[in-house]
Amino acid sequence: MKTFLFRSIIGIFFGAFLAVIVTNSVVYFGNQDMLDGQVFMKNSLGSIFCGWFFTVSPLYFENTRLRLSQQTALHFATVVVSYFILAFGIGWIPFTLKSFLVMFAMFIFIYFIFWTAFYLYFRKQAQKLNAELNGL
Repeated sequence: MKTFLFRSIIGIFFGAFLAVIVTNSVVYFGNQDMLDGQVFMKNSLGSIFCGWFFTVSPLYFENTRLRLSQQTALHFATVVVSYFILAFGIGWIPFTLKSFLVMFAMFIFIYFIFWTAFYLYFRKQAQKLNAELNGL
């Protein structure tokens, strides 16, 4: 529970930070003098929620009772469903079949890159730890 709360706070703060960066970028680079308050609130709350579920959902990988394939499937399903409900609800992605398929393909590609990078990193860490243990 302590880990869940800590990650929740980190995710919320990270999502809020990204919302501020995006808003400042739109104002600065988009030459916007004024922002629509409702759009700002909707997008910033969406960014906060997105930051939250992307930092909390990796807790599946800490459940040692599940195989890696089960952990990955649960994590993937959680983030895909959460992200697309949020993205369609807020309007980040137009609600059409073509836009869904394009974004889903991009999501799978990016997910694969991140999953592979984390897998290789943690496998390398395990090899280092095993080498140190064998050296004792």
